[in-house]
Amino acid sequence: MANALSTLETTEAGALKIVSVPCLKDNFAYLVRDESNGNVAVVDAPESEAIEAALQALGWTLTHIFITHHHNDHIDGVERLRSLGNISVIGSAADATRLPILTQAVMPGESFRWGGIEVDVFDTPGHTVGHIVYHMPEPGVLFSGDTLFAMGCGRLFEGTAQQMWGGLSALAALPDETVVFFGHEYTATNADFALTVDPNNAALHDRVREVIATLQAGGRTTPTTIGLEKATNPFLRAVSEDVAREVGLPDADPEIVFAEVRRRKDNS
Repeated sequence: MANALSTLETTEAGALKIVSVPCLKDNFAYLVRDESNGNVAVVDAPESEAIEAALQALGWTLTHIFITHHHNDHIDGVERLRSLGNISVIGSAADATRLPILTQAVMPGESFRWGGIEVDVFDTPGHTVGHIVYHMPEPGVLFSGDTLFAMGCGRLFEGTAQQMWGGLSALAALPDETVVFFGHEYTATNADFALTVDPNNAALHDRVREVIATLQAGGRTTPTTIGLEKATNPFLRAVSEDVAREVGLPDADPEIVFAEVRRRKDNS
């Protein structure tokens, strides 16, 4: 158990302990324990094996599964984990036909209680039309799935650039100190691309050096913060005159700049 525990990285936020669990090739699942009542949720379940191993190493008992969207690399472990006990499965009512059977279907834009914690459900179509993310205002954490990554955002498989920009703008309006737990370890490639569209951003250069050092040391780049993303993520920086000029769209609306940045990333 000691060896298993040594591979788990834990973030504490108020009464929550949040453990990042690497899954598959580059996915993250997150185990979230509320120390005040013992509730344990997993946010997305790319596979069951890694999550079960982490639960065993931690001595935690799973009570809830939160789903952000229907892609297999976020739900393939749900049914096995559900079989472990009386597990509540939470996901979007608007996309329920493409998700595992839900115990609790939540509407985008609403809030619900997870034990004593309020959870806001943000509608973030773009990557998929039914994508949602989970924000816990107290203690200030966001589980962003495949909408917002470190220095990146999700590819537009189903939605439009307008939809994705709307969702990202809503997330960018959260407090800068909001801690963001994202769905994939794409940070190295995102950093390489960010430098091509925001080359004069000193904060970005500093962050890239930190990311390289972290990954070379075998660490993970999750979590991030809203403030750090606003300073270094080229997709959120579609509001920046520097990025607009760099992509040849000076004075354009940020939504148009975002669409061009996304197009360039798709072709990079």
